[in-house]
Amino acid sequence: MKKRFWIACLSLLVTLSFIPLTSSAARVRYVTIGTGGVTGVYYPTGGAIAKMVNKKRKLYNLRATVESTGGSVFNINAIKSGDLEFGIVQSDRQYQAYNGTADWEGKPFKKLRAVFSIHPESVTIVAAADKHIRTVADLRGKVVNIGNPGSGQRGNAIDLLNAAAIDYKKDLKAEGLKAAESAGMLQDGRIDAFFYTVGHPNGSVKEAVAGARKVNFVEVPKPIVDKLVAQFPYYAPSFIPVGQYPGVTNKENVPTFGVKATLCTSADVPDDVVYAITREVFENFEEFKKLHPAYAVLTKESMLQGLSAPIHPGALRYYKEVGLLK
Repeated sequence: MKKRFWIACLSLLVTLSFIPLTSSAARVRYVTIGTGGVTGVYYPTGGAIAKMVNKKRKLYNLRATVESTGGSVFNINAIKSGDLEFGIVQSDRQYQAYNGTADWEGKPFKKLRAVFSIHPESVTIVAAADKHIRTVADLRGKVVNIGNPGSGQRGNAIDLLNAAAIDYKKDLKAEGLKAAESAGMLQDGRIDAFFYTVGHPNGSVKEAVAGARKVNFVEVPKPIVDKLVAQFPYYAPSFIPVGQYPGVTNKENVPTFGVKATLCTSADVPDDVVYAITREVFENFEEFKKLHPAYAVLTKESMLQGLSAPIHPGALRYYKEVGLLK
């Protein structure tokens, strides 16, 4: 009797071993969102998206994590290599990568896909007030951080300097620091000014403004803005809201130009994964807007602007379901 019992038990175990696991844990898929420096807007943006998705992880069997990275170029290249599933990318870098220009000259990334755009980002130049840098032309001969290689602000800085007929290799003492290092370097007197393409308000810019050394924002004259907007389809006029930075020496909003932050992915990422992320952000739109002051100007319609790569089919499915696109 006992022998038959144990044979029956063994038979049951063997049978069970061939039954596929059906628990949600066995099917959980992990995706990583590449962002930027921890003091910028990209990092909390990625965190907000991941938080929304992870609230519904049992529904989607999806778990999102966030990674602080070197910025737009890094994120695009990591999406291309499969090291990241998603990345927050400046709209200009999205355009360049898909079309094979700038850092991707002759090597277009045709599998790059857009999901949605997020906040506008202004090309911001922060300068030490004692250096009397009021406009772009005043940067000549100064020590200026134009951004680390692979960052969006470095590309924007070079575009702007070229439009102003300033050679950053000859006419400046150009530094290639990460944005998070800029405020401390400015306050320590090791640089005179720095570029930062970012949504406002921004923690690193606030840090620079709050220091003992007085600072000002540098104006980009309208003729240069017009020239850049005409030359590059992803640029638009913008301004820096000085009211968000108590202590800055400027009295009025400072004219400049800017781009948009966009969420990008690859055509290789499954449709249902992209659909889930898109749906959670748009279905929790008002909650999303409250997560950072830079999102205050967002509308659902504006989040479909500034996309210069094809929209991923998973995102497109959601937009058509809710009538945002036909």
